[in-house]
Amino acid sequence: MNLYPLGKFLMSVILKIKGYKISGLENFPHEGPVIVACNHISMWDPVIVGCAMPRQVYFMAKEELMKLPVVGFILRSVGAFPVKRGQGDISAFRRSLGLLKEGRVLGIFPEGTRSKSGDIQEAMSGIALIVEKSHAPILPVKVYGAKGLLKQKRGKIGIIIGEPIYADRLALPDKKENRREWLANKIMDLVDQM
Repeated sequence: MNLYPLGKFLMSVILKIKGYKISGLENFPHEGPVIVACNHISMWDPVIVGCAMPRQVYFMAKEELMKLPVVGFILRSVGAFPVKRGQGDISAFRRSLGLLKEGRVLGIFPEGTRSKSGDIQEAMSGIALIVEKSHAPILPVKVYGAKGLLKQKRGKIGIIIGEPIYADRLALPDKKENRREWLANKIMDLVDQM
């Protein structure tokens, strides 16, 4: 059962009431594989990002959430899939590559967990491996105002969508040895600068 269209419609109504802002939508590729890389400040981030994008976004969700009866059902029914954090999760990696091979949109929070301060955190290098193997463009997305979404004042919530990045066009700087680590943090630096 795919509840994505219904969920997107209902949440979009709430976000519009809250004065939700979207900038940079013209940067979103309308076809082909895309990796949406977002900062992570709230449990509402996937909802906010998913409602902004014209195509369905398939998010990774921490495995613990998928095990919760109601939450897990909702996440699976909107296309989310589990990832075991803190270890190389081959199943999540394969699922990510499969979605991208099908020309779909993959949503990732490279920081791996929500930022309590709201500041950009160190990125996990897993996104770089997915980028290398899929050759999909990366779409940097910055979410703001999502913390305490329902209590936020009108007009304080939104996202900024940056221009697509193609990893094979980025040269590893001198004195940097770990390309994956550098690329993952480069993506988050770009998100932070938006």
